[in-house]
Amino acid sequence: MSDIRIATAEDQILLDKEAKYCSYGDTVHYIEPPRIFSRCEGSYVWDTEDQAYLDLQMWYSAVNFGYANPRLNNALKQQIDTLPQIASQYLHKGKIELSEMIAVDAKKKFGLDGRVHFNVGGSQSIEDSLKVVRNATNGKSLMFAFEGGYHGRTLGASSITSSYRYRRRYGHFGERANFIPFPYHFRGPKGMTKEEYGSHCVQQFARLFETEYNGVWDPKVGQSEYAAFYVEPIQGTGGYVIPPMNFYRELKHVLDQHGILMVSDEIQMGFYRTGKLWSIEHFDVQPDVIVFGKALTNGLNPLGGIWAREELINPKIFPPGSTHSTFASNPLGTAVGLEMFKMTSEVDYGAMVMAKGKYFLEGLQDLQKRFPIIGDVDGLGLALRCEICGPDGFTPDKATLDYMVEEGMKGDMVVDGQKLGLILDVGGYYKNVITLAPSLEISYPEIDLGLKLLEQLLVRATQR
Repeated sequence: MSDIRIATAEDQILLDKEAKYCSYGDTVHYIEPPRIFSRCEGSYVWDTEDQAYLDLQMWYSAVNFGYANPRLNNALKQQIDTLPQIASQYLHKGKIELSEMIAVDAKKKFGLDGRVHFNVGGSQSIEDSLKVVRNATNGKSLMFAFEGGYHGRTLGASSITSSYRYRRRYGHFGERANFIPFPYHFRGPKGMTKEEYGSHCVQQFARLFETEYNGVWDPKVGQSEYAAFYVEPIQGTGGYVIPPMNFYRELKHVLDQHGILMVSDEIQMGFYRTGKLWSIEHFDVQPDVIVFGKALTNGLNPLGGIWAREELINPKIFPPGSTHSTFASNPLGTAVGLEMFKMTSEVDYGAMVMAKGKYFLEGLQDLQKRFPIIGDVDGLGLALRCEICGPDGFTPDKATLDYMVEEGMKGDMVVDGQKLGLILDVGGYYKNVITLAPSLEISYPEIDLGLKLLEQLLVRATQR
């Protein structure tokens, strides 16, 4: 095990400049000193000392298809040489065809006509969805959302994100959320199966509508004060918590009974992270709105958007000028998005992701048997979780996970003679969960390598 790493002289000059000139508002230094990276390819990034790191978080799922994916990079390069820029009020082929691809797919899967609206990223698309929802519900600004849910840090998005620390300095801007418990079975009541707990959570939510005195429902006119329920089908920042398969079907039944829309936030779990285009597909429900971003362009261009049912977004109810962004539906982003759809349609991409996810999860389950500090592992496709706990296998242990993250970033682990680092992401209600989001193009030998590196970190953590 190496000592604390010291920044090179060249890196230190850059870090000193960062400390003086860069806003810390969008900066989180998970380790000190922070690494400065110089190149990337596939599942790896290299720092300025040319030390390689296997990345198992891929820019919070923005780079689902691997760093510097040649096919997607080439689509961007070709677009740069033809139509790199055009004002968003003008049409171009990419916007129309990408919208068609998403809408036709939704019609096939959900049986619903709908339209697509683009913006420059996930939080901005959440904001657009809030406009659609408020417009369709006569201006209602109250929403349901989940404990542990994360929808962004713009003013509207942070109002429906469960972490108060994102609102504390800035207050609310219109929207407010009633945060409902998520069926987090590992930390739920004992004595229930996962499915029973899912039903229990729905029943607890449904009781809010039993009487007007629970504060959300007027039985005399049959109206709720709440417009929509914002869900991450698989919680992202909350720790990749995977609910029971019966949960959303039962929840949607309650929402439909009371005229409340379901908005599926697919920003982190969309584009095959869970083995399907949208993670909500696993749960046999019809969402009213889908919000997407991140991996649509594999991190090459900031582009996100929403799909919404025709009744919510047709030009009569959501007319021109309802929302606008200078760079929305830009041709560089839509070109990469189209190529991504073509690439994933040429093979059974979902089956490939599910097979790799099953293999990775089995490896995590083997580690869990050998290391008592792993309290829980779970996964759906290549969205995987590994919860680090105390010796009892249950008490959250953030300090140990922080130690593992720092050790992984030292770049001093050796596997088969190769010196490597390991990039992990931290999530969960107690910040004690490794949220694993490897490249969907990761190879089986790279999965094995990742498991070996995780094992070395677990050994260090238990022997320190």
